[in-house]
Amino acid sequence: MPASDAQVLNTLLGRLPVKALASVDYEWVERWVTDMKRKLHLSPSTIRHNVGALARCFDWVVKSGTPMLAVNPLRLLPKRYATYTDEDRVAVEAQDLVAKGDVHRERRPSAVELVEIRRIMAGGKPEGRERAFELPYRPALVFLFELAIESAMRMREMYTLEVAQFAVDSRTAVLERTKNGSKRAVPLTTVAIGAFERYVAAVNNLDPQMGGFAFDGGRLFPWIGEIEAGMRATNMPLLKRKVLERVTVRLSGQFGRIFDAAGCPDLVFHDLRHEATSRLYERTTLSDIQIAKITGHTDPKVLMRYANLRGSDLAARLW
Repeated sequence: MPASDAQVLNTLLGRLPVKALASVDYEWVERWVTDMKRKLHLSPSTIRHNVGALARCFDWVVKSGTPMLAVNPLRLLPKRYATYTDEDRVAVEAQDLVAKGDVHRERRPSAVELVEIRRIMAGGKPEGRERAFELPYRPALVFLFELAIESAMRMREMYTLEVAQFAVDSRTAVLERTKNGSKRAVPLTTVAIGAFERYVAAVNNLDPQMGGFAFDGGRLFPWIGEIEAGMRATNMPLLKRKVLERVTVRLSGQFGRIFDAAGCPDLVFHDLRHEATSRLYERTTLSDIQIAKITGHTDPKVLMRYANLRGSDLAARLW
């Protein structure tokens, strides 16, 4: 089970009333989806995540052959089931609320912003500040940033990498367990390989900015080990989900500070994945299916929004 599904299902355990599996039918499914809109006021994206996680759980039950659930009723939902209908909108607006719709981020860092971000990460002083940022594991942060833009990998997919998963000879990073629970081989650009080699050199040459981190434990990046050490020091249980959540929060916060100092406070780390995927459309002739295999997108509709090229790039191709 993907970690993302486990997190969603744990949340649903606290929200859904206890119900016998044999009594779960399409009518119950419709009521649940309606309640997520009219009572919980969830976005269509969140509704789809909830339904998807539970549907995959029910798929396993159906495949087990138990008579309690012969058919997965969640798989009977029509297309656009998560979109608010006119009736849903009336019900929500009667509560002085606004019906939610899908919000897709289209933010891409400009060339000027990328230059400034790299300057800040290299130790440059942010405008209006007296000194440069103290960035623990600076070489690792720089490599993570460059790898994100060059590979379209998700943040967690990158910081959980083992050294052995990064194959320079074949120019691939093999992801054993992705957000969707499937294995994926990500081809790497020469820029990504160059960034990797510089990072490895920094670690092997005992760069003081790496705080003594070494590849002895097999991990490519230092943050999981650091978080685990901190949790052990305070006698906290080492739950994998909690460890990864803390790493994500820490890295998101660090990059948030960097982006803010670089003059792009509205940029978030996940926007780098959008940038990388857009570049695959702009700079290659790869098909949608081939790009999906690289990025790990499973929904063609989601991937289509990454195909929006900058107007200047399109204009350059016209007569």
